[in-house]
Amino acid sequence: MNSTDHTMPPERLAIAEQFFFRLQQCANMLQKTGTRVVGDEKLTTQQCAVLGALTLPRAQAGMSVGELTRHLMVSRQNLAGVISRMERAGFLAVAPDERDRRSRLITITQRGRGVWEDLVTPKLHRYYDQALSGFQIEDINRSLSSMLRLLDNMAAMDSDFRQDEEQKAAGGNTRQDQT
Repeated sequence: MNSTDHTMPPERLAIAEQFFFRLQQCANMLQKTGTRVVGDEKLTTQQCAVLGALTLPRAQAGMSVGELTRHLMVSRQNLAGVISRMERAGFLAVAPDERDRRSRLITITQRGRGVWEDLVTPKLHRYYDQALSGFQIEDINRSLSSMLRLLDNMAAMDSDFRQDEEQKAAGGNTRQDQT
């Protein structure tokens, strides 16, 4: 997508710039403060997201790397390093997927589950309570609804970008080139 694809009224552009800057600040603070909260367990917020995903009911038998990347919305390259570090620390086990031998299945170990349930979850609950101080349930629901809409829009953009990259890699024209 190039900058001339869409024109935005100046007042909307100004608030959009502020919105995305504040969103980036929130993401940065989440990383910084969240990692401090779980730092005693030698975990990062990204590693906590992996543990949390692997404790979901649908992940009882584990998740493939692809499933994890889609659930967490991260790249395979980014996730590969996280998984390797967590496997070395004894939080995860990695094995060939019986359904697809080319795929790897990631499961949480007993140690990982114990750390998640006994140490991390109580700290995260306190963190959520403190970070959401002054928010009413309606505020949280409204914010969540808006974030989900934004996430859907951004996921669609990501899909478009990936399709364009695949077309370029295959030597084809992108949609921009075709217009």
